[in-house]
Amino acid sequence: MIEVTLLGTGSPIPDANRAGPSTLVRAGGQTFLVDCGRGVQQRLTAAGSSAGALTALLLTHLHSDHIADLGDLIITRWVSNFTPEPSPLLIIGPPGTAEVVDATLKAFGFDIGYRIAHHADLNSPPPVEVREYTDGPVWDHDGVQIRVAPTDHRPVAPTIGFRVEHAGASVVLAGDTVPCESLDALASGAGALVHTVIRKDLIDAMPMQRIRDICDYHSSVEEAATTAARAGVGILILTHYVPAIAPGQEDEWRALAATAFDRQIEVGDDLHRVEVHPGVCTKPSR
Repeated sequence: MIEVTLLGTGSPIPDANRAGPSTLVRAGGQTFLVDCGRGVQQRLTAAGSSAGALTALLLTHLHSDHIADLGDLIITRWVSNFTPEPSPLLIIGPPGTAEVVDATLKAFGFDIGYRIAHHADLNSPPPVEVREYTDGPVWDHDGVQIRVAPTDHRPVAPTIGFRVEHAGASVVLAGDTVPCESLDALASGAGALVHTVIRKDLIDAMPMQRIRDICDYHSSVEEAATTAARAGVGILILTHYVPAIAPGQEDEWRALAATAFDRQIEVGDDLHRVEVHPGVCTKPSR
């Protein structure tokens, strides 16, 4: 079984009720954080996890809303780990990730120096290991396999989606993308697809061109549902709602997805959880 928790379902626009884009995946005793938008650590705590409990951080791309709390995650894992030789935070992302991590550590350089000077048991900077990929296997440990494939979020490039597999269950996390053949192949036959979505009908009516510009490199609700249908997935899990879903409008978003996808559709707030089982997919109560 794989457990998916939507930690943050928001967008670049600050929202009092939704943290920035982030999803927690638990499989085979391992814990993976996919993207780390603003507020991720509060949501991690609410979900019963923490920076120190992460097996790895998986980044779909390097847009600010998906990496906003990267520095806070790295520093918190470092200062809250009391083992003599803490394991490095493994960060898996597209090319460019190492440069971003290096720049983040530099930005926190004064903080890191202060803490090393003050604490005798902190004698080196936060341990971090970065691996960059665009396609193929990226993880195989204790029965959990992860592979990535390119997605299409141009001009943001490269961008990747992740497929996590364990004991016959599988979950694909698409990140921001328009429909593309590589995502179809990655998601083929998966138990669940976690897909970011926008309402193009609502965005197109907004007065600012900069806002309307996002329509050409994100999937609409209907497009995400069509991707899920083409791939034959069992559950479609929507997240990263743009604009934010107003209270009571969840059924409207679900109905739009149902025009193209006739299986289980999940539309939830932050901390919404879905269990993905091999062959049988069920959602537990919160």
